[in-house]
Amino acid sequence: MAAMAALQSSMTSLSLSSNSFLGQRLSPPTLYPVTAKPSEKPCLIVARLKRWERKECKPNSLPILHKMHVKVGDTVKVISGRDKGKIGEITKIYKHNSSVVVNEINLKTKHVKSRGEDEPGQILKIEAPIHSSNVMLYSKEQNVASRVGHKILEDGTRVRYLIKTGEIIDSAENWKKLKEEKKKTEVAVAS
Repeated sequence: MAAMAALQSSMTSLSLSSNSFLGQRLSPPTLYPVTAKPSEKPCLIVARLKRWERKECKPNSLPILHKMHVKVGDTVKVISGRDKGKIGEITKIYKHNSSVVVNEINLKTKHVKSRGEDEPGQILKIEAPIHSSNVMLYSKEQNVASRVGHKILEDGTRVRYLIKTGEIIDSAENWKKLKEEKKKTEVAVAS
């Protein structure tokens, strides 16, 4: 008991001064003075989407959406990669990473595990996304791939057109045709 009291008194008498070096972190020597500049642009936040994919976000945590030269339903020609030269129709667009899914192009193999005893496992072919810079708009009538241009018609509508051929892509007839085809596929899937 007396030994414990002696130990406590010796610990209280041992005090470290505030200018002591023990417990302090040493800063590395600097060769030149560091001046802090106020940043003019707010830094972009990177949200975690998946382990291998990152999504750039605005300060309000909404993803940055890229402007694209193609839309759903456009006929395109692949200009680079394994499927170079193939022609297909765009079925899906991802604006956050500027990629598109083209029908029957860039097929990847997906192994699906069996979910139950009655459902066997299977190997599927799925269409993987392609970056939008690897596709070019294509004219079926003249069989030529071209860059896209924008112009305003007499009635004030802004449309896209093929620069090589002058063919207008965004006409009202094309959109009606696309909507009718979409309804037909929905009816076929439902029945």
